[in-house]
Amino acid sequence: MASSKEYLDYILEQLSELHGITCRSMMGEYIIYYGGKVVGGIYDDRFLVKPTRSAAALMPGACRELPYEGAKEMLLVDNVEDKAFLHKLIEAMYDELPAPKKKK
Repeated sequence: MASSKEYLDYILEQLSELHGITCRSMMGEYIIYYGGKVVGGIYDDRFLVKPTRSAAALMPGACRELPYEGAKEMLLVDNVEDKAFLHKLIEAMYDELPAPKKKK
């Protein structure tokens, strides 16, 4: 099942005060970037983030879910209504995320 544009728009609105948030459509789902680094994505109308130490610490009871068959587990963000929490989460994760790969 592909994610809805409405859910993507909602998440982007929740993250709108963070400068450097972008997204990219990929096979009916959406990859979310912050400062050029992949932080997570929208998969089947779920906001999932990479399982960094800071994300796990901020969401100790978060469910680990697969974004799609064959992928690595990610953390489900179930508190998407709280803009302040989302900003804190994304900013806390940033330094732990790998740098973007250089294009050839």
